[in-house]
Amino acid sequence: MEQDNYQGALQQPTGSGFNAESTTADVIKGINLTGKIAIVTGGNTGIGLETTKTLAAAGATVIVPARDTEKARKNLFNIAHVEIMPMDLMNPLSIDTFANHFLASGRQLDLLINNAGIMWVPLRRDERGIESQLATNYLALFQLTARLWPALKKANGARVVNVSSRGHHFAPFNFEDPNFLNREYETLLGYGQSKTAVNLFSVELDHRACDHNVRVYAVHPGSIGGTELGREAPLELFQKMGFVDADGNMLPEVAASLKTIPQGAATTIWCATSALLNHIGGVYCEDADIAHLSAEAAHPRGVNPYSLDEATAKKLWALTEEMTGITFNP
Repeated sequence: MEQDNYQGALQQPTGSGFNAESTTADVIKGINLTGKIAIVTGGNTGIGLETTKTLAAAGATVIVPARDTEKARKNLFNIAHVEIMPMDLMNPLSIDTFANHFLASGRQLDLLINNAGIMWVPLRRDERGIESQLATNYLALFQLTARLWPALKKANGARVVNVSSRGHHFAPFNFEDPNFLNREYETLLGYGQSKTAVNLFSVELDHRACDHNVRVYAVHPGSIGGTELGREAPLELFQKMGFVDADGNMLPEVAASLKTIPQGAATTIWCATSALLNHIGGVYCEDADIAHLSAEAAHPRGVNPYSLDEATAKKLWALTEEMTGITFNP
């Protein structure tokens, strides 16, 4: 019997056999994706690039939408089964143009990997006046998924994997002032609420989509070295978070805790392909398994129950439709 993950009802590890040290090569072993179609946002850098490489090597055709297509071509050079298309997640018209182009191809969409995101950025707003982390990390994800829904439904077994973060513990979603119009902007609060929104969207979309054989997952990749995510972060922020010393040198214990990029992308690949999840959706995963519930922000593992709350998820869905002007009713 199918069950929703509201209030974390399904947040119990499956005993996948994988862990924090597992890599994409471990997780994809023995899996053939020939004939499958995948879209990976942010699929030309960091864990997105590793995700693209892994899916393509397993036989999938991978479409990578990119704001900088020249950079994407360089990073994806000589990788078979990859298509590059333009898309800017901060531009709603660009998202629609990409989605319409894909739908016009008539292809099904087996895997939608909403991987792209930003963090530690100064206050910026898109053309609608929406704070940039909320716009990029969540609203763009909602819009792209909604526009691609016909192709996901056509696949009859599609999965949507939304890259979230342990950073959702930084903040619940602020319904009173999501765009920091009447409160002081703090980049970690903006990031936290955007990732809380991703979790709430994932549990609610899974509830609405599972009757069409589409399942949805939220993923915490882990803390990873070698990505571009912190490129705009000031040194003071890393010091405040206890990552570096007064001279800007990363603390040894922090360096030792970082995952490699293949380890960071492993949970995305697991959620996209594992047979253990054939009848489970709406869950938050980490270290290539379903995570435990945890309301402690300082806890190194787990998902905060406020990001899986049914009433909050439904309230956010309604607000999102209002903010985007998109009615999405799977």
